Amino acid sequence: MTNHLFRKAGLAAGFILTLCFPALAVDQVTVRTLDELKQEIIDRAEKKPQRSPAVKVDGKDIREAVAAIKTMDRDDWAKGFMIPAERHFAEGRKAEAEGKTEAARESYLAAYRLFKLAHYPTNNSPQKQKAYERGVDSFLAYGKFLTPKLEVVRIPFEGKEIVGYLRLPKAEGKKVPLVYFATALDSRKEEWAERNEDLLDEGIGIFVTDMPGTGQAPIKVDVDSERMFSAALDYLTKRPEIDAGRLAFYGGSWSGYWAVKMSVVERARLRAVVAQGLPAHHYFQPEWQTVALKTPEYLMDLLPARSMIYGVEGLDAFLAYGPKLSLKTLGILDKPSTQLLLVNGAKDTQVPIADLHLVAQVLPGAPKEAWINPEGRHMGSDSKMGSEDIKARIVTPWLVKKLKE
Repeated sequence: MTNHLFRKAGLAAGFILTLCFPALAVDQVTVRTLDELKQEIIDRAEKKPQRSPAVKVDGKDIREAVAAIKTMDRDDWAKGFMIPAERHFAEGRKAEAEGKTEAARESYLAAYRLFKLAHYPTNNSPQKQKAYERGVDSFLAYGKFLTPKLEVVRIPFEGKEIVGYLRLPKAEGKKVPLVYFATALDSRKEEWAERNEDLLDEGIGIFVTDMPGTGQAPIKVDVDSERMFSAALDYLTKRPEIDAGRLAFYGGSWSGYWAVKMSVVERARLRAVVAQGLPAHHYFQPEWQTVALKTPEYLMDLLPARSMIYGVEGLDAFLAYGPKLSLKTLGILDKPSTQLLLVNGAKDTQVPIADLHLVAQVLPGAPKEAWINPEGRHMGSDSKMGSEDIKARIVTPWLVKKLKE
């Protein structure tokens, strides 16, 4: 199977399908030409607020990368972004050898973010897989310089292991509260481990794992895959530095689903949960997916990314798999939850806002709080308020309040 573009007769003008490697989710749909795709990723980095997947990436590096991309081949995309990524990594090595700690740290972090773009949104070609692995190397090189320190945690799980990153603030012998972050469809635990300095500054620890079906997660998405998160909680509650009575869970985008589910199945162990951009029921129905897969809000390769977390091939298999995951069908929405904050934008074209309303209205238990941006896209951001703003103004203050009450 090849990794190159082809055009298929009968498709609407502008839609492009791509075979991916390996053969999981064979269709790629994008409404953009190559030039439009390049300009879009540049705009997402250079216009304010920055937009995913270019948040915290220098526009100059992106311009250097896209200048080297000549085709829509996935490996070509990855190779383009690996050019500035490898340059930053080499600069980090040089700075580290010279004892320039701060310069080394920043170069390694810049390298990680560019390797992340190189394998965006999922590792579905040989060069994208290579970029993912180089990204992990870059992040761990960066992580050596973090304060509080970055601890790589490996938890045995069903003959495999759960790999997580743990960072705990200094507490002078006292146990600290902690937020468990589950990553999203195209985000990875690396970026989340350095994204939450604000919680650490508040004396709250952070723990991050890749969600099922992504990164180094040991299992794919299925009806009971939250057992992976529960196994990690088993480990965390035994750590003597962590206050097992003050644990919270955050899930954003696809992991907003896991957040809602964990608020129910781990109600006894979680004091508070944030679900941002949350799928719950309507998201999983073919009627929504057949429209949402074409959204220009997502940069590219949405169907392959969504399919690979299930481990299925092709549109029909993807549409058939989803409905069984509905929290309504599974009976989760009939059971009581812990304290829950729901966040999204009313104009989200990736996850229906109807799912937030459904969870808020029918999930019993502790009172639900919701923040909805009437003009917001996915996760609630708009042209004036970016994802970092929402985290700083809405999500982090709520978590701090609940864990310090």
